[in-house]
Formats: sequence, C-alpha cells, structure tokens
Amino acid sequence: MPSRPKGRQPKALDHDSTALYDIPGPKTERRHRLYGVLSTLLVLALVGWILYLLFDTDQFTRTKWMPFEYKGIQELLLRGLGNTLKAFAVAAVLSLALGTLLAVGRLSDHRPVRLLATLFVEFFRAMPVLVMIFFIYVALKMEPLPALVAGLTLYNGSVLAEVFRSGINSVERGQREAAYALGMRKTQVMTHVLVPQAVRAMLPAIISQLVVALKDTSLGYLITYEEFLHAGKLIASNLDYDLPFIPVVMVISPIYIGMCMLLSWFAQWVSKRQRRNPKTEAADVAPAEPGTLLPGVQ
Repeated sequence: MPSRPKGRQPKALDHDSTALYDIPGPKTERRHRLYGVLSTLLVLALVGWILYLLFDTDQFTRTKWMPFEYKGIQELLLRGLGNTLKAFAVAAVLSLALGTLLAVGRLSDHRPVRLLATLFVEFFRAMPVLVMIFFIYVALKMEPLPALVAGLTLYNGSVLAEVFRSGINSVERGQREAAYALGMRKTQVMTHVLVPQAVRAMLPAIISQLVVALKDTSLGYLITYEEFLHAGKLIASNLDYDLPFIPVVMVISPIYIGMCMLLSWFAQWVSKRQRRNPKTEAADVAPAEPGTLLPGVQ
C-alpha cells in the first residue's frame, strides 16, 4: 500500500464543519493573520490620531473637566438621566401597547378596521419624530414630557405594529390551520399558538426599536425637556469652564452606549429564559409499544 506523503495532514471533519466553503490552507491562514495585524494597526493608528487631536486642542485640561467635580453638576446630570429613563419607560410601554393594538387591527378580518389601522401605521411611520414632537408641543400646547412621550409612542408604536404583524405572519401556516381544525377561536389561536412562536423571531427587532426610542429621548432637549442631553448642553455651554463640549460628550456618550447594551443583554436574558421554559420545549413522546390500540379490541 502506498504511504501517505509527508507534510500537512488533512483535518478530520466533524459535525461543526460546513460544506459551504473550503477549509483554508496554510497560505490563506497566513494571509488572514496578516489582514488581522494590519487591521489592528490601522485601528490603533486611528485611536492615536484622535487622542493626539484631543491633547493638541487642550481637551484634557483641568479647567474643562473641573465642572464634574461639583455636586451641583453631578446632581444636574443624575436628574437629567432620571428624566431620560422616565420618558423612555413610559414611551416604551405605550409603544408596545399601541403596536399590539395596531397589529391586531392590521390582522383583523374586517376590512374597515384593517384599512384604518394600515393608514394610521403608514402615516405615523413616515412622519419624522422631531416634527411630531414639535407639533404636539407647539400646536397642542402640551407639556414637554407628554409631548416627547406622545411623539415617541406614535412613531415607535407604528414601527412595532409592523414588527408584530410580520412576526405573526412568519409562523408556519399549518400551525394556524391545525388550531382552527381543533375548534379554537381566533383569539385563542393568536394567544396560545401564533404569538408564543412569533416572540422568538420578533424579539431582536423589538429590542432594536426600543434602543431607537431610548436614543430618541435626546430630542427632548429641543422642547426644553430637562433630560440627559439637555443637562449636558447646559454644562457644555458654560463659559466659566472654557466651553467643555468634548469632555461632556466623553462623559455622556458611554452612558448612552451602556444603557443600550444593558437593554440588549436584557433581551438575551429573556430569550434564554424563554428557551428554558417547559411550555416552549418539545415534549418527550414515549415509544410505541404493542398493546390495545382501540377500546374494546382484545
């Protein structure tokens, strides 16, 4: 039997291997390592250039960072952060409720209800959020917080309605037909069959839209709502501290990013708990055994 030539031995394929692409060879692996090193150097060079510009424009001087040492400034930022979270919490709950209501309307068997819900969704989904907030604040003369929440609710609720409708329609049609064949009403089919299966598909899109709502709360400073960005603007425009705009951005931006990441992690936690829920897991079926198949049959 001819012996196997010496050199690189072929890798054994396991269940994780894929047939969609070839296993990279030695030259390809070296090229990929080179690309990784060059990309890392490019990122480090970009970070170094940004730091150079910040130091060159005196953005790390004590005068610009002094405001954050005062208790009044810290309380202003904390109060603004609390107002941001309050507006987001109210807008998120109302958006989910409005999205559910509109999705039910779009899935209705009654044509007038379906047409009305479609017109509502398409109109408010196409309207800019800032225009809606200004219109509610100026034309309807509402307070800053209700105006901000109403604008966010109308826009995000309309987008979530499409997310809910698409998620429910993505469930296999046979599931619906089987439920109707068992004599279930439409409400029972929706709540017990379609929605539980659609939640997994909808969850990433729902969280993404809630992140958008969280970031859009920053539009409240344009109507004098004292949220987080409004507090940062007051600090950044202070002439006594040489207009510390960049330091304010460097403090506020990580907090916004951290809140969005916490929201994403919460979604992953909910998704994992849902997968471990016994109601969503497949039930074990005992193997068939010889025995009586029909009552009265010996």
